[in-house]
Amino acid sequence: MSSTRIRLRVNAPRARVYRALVDARAIAAWRVPPGMTSHVHEFDPREGGAIRVSLTYDAPAGTGKTTAHTDTYHGRFVKLVPDEQVVEVDEFETADPALQGEMTITISLADADGGTDVLAVHDGLPRGVSAADNETGWRLALARLAALVEAG
Repeated sequence: MSSTRIRLRVNAPRARVYRALVDARAIAAWRVPPGMTSHVHEFDPREGGAIRVSLTYDAPAGTGKTTAHTDTYHGRFVKLVPDEQVVEVDEFETADPALQGEMTITISLADADGGTDVLAVHDGLPRGVSAADNETGWRLALARLAALVEAG
């Protein structure tokens, strides 16, 4: 199992960034890499609350983990500290043993000069997920988060 760790400075207050981490419509907008479409099936942002999201490749050449062109994951929120941290445990819906297993995503927020430092840590990547590809996907998604919250 491997991990990715990404730090990003966002030019928006922590409260605004946090709201984008716990709002289903915001999640559908930012937590998806370019070239994919997001569908939030379930999203209950409270400790113990469920989350279920599908990401579908726009191009037919994209290979999904759940179906031919879709990655679906489900999980639960394990820790929510308003304006500071979101921790969730997720797993892909797949029959492939190389892609199975729980992953922990921790997003921490800290005040920074004129904005917010965002630290995203993705622990426990299944052996079938490339850490480099995961890091690229998270960097692209976090850039979308920054654009969303910086626009207000």
